[in-house]
Amino acid sequence: MTVLNIRVNEKKISREVSDNTLLSDFLRDGLSLTGTHVGCDTSQCGACTVHLNGNSVKSCTTLAVDCDGAEITTIEGLASNGKMHPVQESFKRNHGLQCGFCTPGMVMSAVDLLQKNKNPSEKEIRNWLVGNICRCTGYQNIVAAVKEAASKL
Repeated sequence: MTVLNIRVNEKKISREVSDNTLLSDFLRDGLSLTGTHVGCDTSQCGACTVHLNGNSVKSCTTLAVDCDGAEITTIEGLASNGKMHPVQESFKRNHGLQCGFCTPGMVMSAVDLLQKNKNPSEKEIRNWLVGNICRCTGYQNIVAAVKEAASKL
């Protein structure tokens, strides 16, 4: 067991965790932040994507103890004062989802992309999201949502 000291969605957290606890399990089971979805446990689907010190990572293959001292942002941490993040708004407006399972990971990845590239091309968006799998949408509306969000940020 290790004492983990991190900030999650701007809140300081200090918890004892097993050395083999995955970040996704810590967030979902330990903190009840169930917006972080786990779809594959192999980091291929991207549904578990969160931000670790500002960069998107797949939490299902990240050990919680490796995040000691870090800043984590989950999908629940994007909204501010009850208002959705512009990327979340854009996904809603463009219907960039169907079943919604992949949406938190897609949104978190898109936010990271737009922090690094303010005006990505369609090809750059598609390349960036290659690690996020959606089985419902065909990606057209997801790409449109990211493009729209880029124009508003």
